Amino acid sequence: HCSYKNSILQLKTLPTESERALTKTGEENAGALDIGDGLAVVFKIESHNHPTAVEPYQGAATGVGGIMRDIFTMGARPICSLNSLRFGPPDQKRNRFLLNGAVKGIGDYGNCLGIPVAGGEIFFDPTFTRNCLVNAMTVGIVKHNEMAFAKAEGTGNPVFIVGASTGRDGIHGASFASRDLTSESESKRSAVQVGDPFMEKLLLEATLELINSGAITGIQDMGAAGISCSTSEMSAKGGVGMRIDLDKVPLRETGMNAYEIMLSESQERMLVVAHKGREDEVRCIFEKWELSAVEIGTVTDDGLLHIYREGRLCALIPAESLVLGGGAPRYERDTRRSEQLDVYQRTRFTVNGEPVRNQNAGANTSADDSPVQDIPAGSAGEDFLELLASANISSRRAVQEQYDTEVGLARVIGPGGDGGVTRVHDTNKGIAVATDCNSRYVSLDPFNGAAQAVCESARNVAVTGARPLGITNCLNFGNPYIPENYYMFTESIRGMGAACSAFQIPVTGGNVSFYNESVDGPVRPTPTIGMVGLLDEIQKAVRAVITRADIRIGLIGNFQPSFGGSEYLYLKTGTVTGAPPRLDLDQEVALVNFLCSAAQKELLHAAHDLSLGGLAVALFRMAYDAQTRSSIGIQLEAAAIESLRANSAPDALWLFGETNGCVLVACEPERLGAVQELAQAHSLTFLELGHSTEEPELQLKLFSVATPRAAEVYENGELFRAFQRD
Repeated sequence: HCSYKNSILQLKTLPTESERALTKTGEENAGALDIGDGLAVVFKIESHNHPTAVEPYQGAATGVGGIMRDIFTMGARPICSLNSLRFGPPDQKRNRFLLNGAVKGIGDYGNCLGIPVAGGEIFFDPTFTRNCLVNAMTVGIVKHNEMAFAKAEGTGNPVFIVGASTGRDGIHGASFASRDLTSESESKRSAVQVGDPFMEKLLLEATLELINSGAITGIQDMGAAGISCSTSEMSAKGGVGMRIDLDKVPLRETGMNAYEIMLSESQERMLVVAHKGREDEVRCIFEKWELSAVEIGTVTDDGLLHIYREGRLCALIPAESLVLGGGAPRYERDTRRSEQLDVYQRTRFTVNGEPVRNQNAGANTSADDSPVQDIPAGSAGEDFLELLASANISSRRAVQEQYDTEVGLARVIGPGGDGGVTRVHDTNKGIAVATDCNSRYVSLDPFNGAAQAVCESARNVAVTGARPLGITNCLNFGNPYIPENYYMFTESIRGMGAACSAFQIPVTGGNVSFYNESVDGPVRPTPTIGMVGLLDEIQKAVRAVITRADIRIGLIGNFQPSFGGSEYLYLKTGTVTGAPPRLDLDQEVALVNFLCSAAQKELLHAAHDLSLGGLAVALFRMAYDAQTRSSIGIQLEAAAIESLRANSAPDALWLFGETNGCVLVACEPERLGAVQELAQAHSLTFLELGHSTEEPELQLKLFSVATPRAAEVYENGELFRAFQRD
């Protein structure tokens, strides 16, 4: 788990270079990128999947706590958090139990820390019933000259354990996360850590004060494998060793042996290496915050970890042999492409028996050997409302209202849009954030699905006007010893790397979570992308909704909707098949450049990405402000509909099919020409769709529905109902 033995060779193929990078990927608690004016954005995403599947409240809560510590041990003050969640269908009681517990755990821990939630996503699929996924991301800001690093140095320097005392909770948490979930492993609640967010808040403030004092040479969070991990990693990074006396570690349980103390994953703890002679400063700062700071050892010059308990040498091992990139083993497992992936690529669609144009099926397949999936479409209006009420599209208000999204007075654009935007205090800058991955797309085509996750997160940042800077990733896959699973992993890495290279952005770090598998099989592969972007002038941030009448609406990008892996296909047939939407990386880059330029020139009134549910759902989301519950109307023009129909028939395809590389934009009538010219300058297609109306009605020609009626269905959809049951 700690050495990344099954993944490091693949991870090293990802692009990590950037002129903004202030850390090397994987070598610090989190990645850091320069945002100008002597400031850096620090960010990372990690998983807490297995613990949440066993004990949802504490599993999710301590996942938030762990990623927060990764940020403030860098010297950065957290400014916002996000989460990416995957659960089984919410109509099943156990799935609702896991969902409710995880959301409450995330909300309670984060709210106590006073860190606002700026965004996130929830997705439901049967493969996540036994193995839910909880990925937590935190973003912070630090001055360049106040950054701290996870490195031990200076022979004779004292080593401190600071924060909470050590207990038996979380023992074997790392190894627990490196096994498939079974009925036996699901009973191992002792492997789940127990968090205390109030202590974490004190630890945050004490840590930032300690780093600013200059009294320390290095600091690291105690995450997976506890003292074992932090001592070995800090020592190996500095080319030194440590002598650790476990008798000095503050314990909250009696009779703990060396094995238990070294492997405990008790929360709210850190390992600190101080300058010799400044021990009292460390103790005084932590006493001020009513926290423990105990000297447990010293730095040595031999590169070895010397572990003592009750005067006896319990372990003597080279630190380098335990760590990522050091002497730990590195493997490349066998891969095998599943034949089912080829079946997906060949699948063609009909709607009520009518052939669908603009297919994304493989070019080298004949109609004779291509499977056909028929979609029994109903009336367009009924299908639209059914989509709005579905678990994967309906309002997330029941979740968002459990999170504090306003604390700190820094939020500019909060949860509910494509990307959130948070103000950088005492500057004119803003940080845009998004987490994205369509697990279905990855399961149908891992290369394109992972690349698409990068592109969607880039679009979701860019629609706010922000320039994408870099990503962190959380790679959630099944057992890597199964060749089909490892193929999914390696192809996803390849797709992710291709997309990041196209955008010229680095992967700054992240997390690999294997063994998300049970007797029911693996979860859908989910390489979650956490993206950050920069707004140099936050007043130019672009909203996601239209706020008044007579605003012109256009569709920008190569509109090629597909039913492959779509929410509409799953809603109507209960199947996930077909090729996912086509991906053109050059178009994706051009689209992001267009959005950033349009925002800088202040041409746009609003912008919204096209994703789940397709064009019709995206139009609704531009017409309905979920924050204020206000709405306007949208009227599509007949000429626009004919143009959409020309390449995408039947009507269900252009209404509900899903596509890459497209966004909706809205602008004042007098700026329409400038928007069209800018799109042409970036070699992008622009289709004028229609305009907003004061009468709150969606008039899509094939059907009309009052926006408040659609909003009622959306707000009272399946996710809302899941929180009302039991």
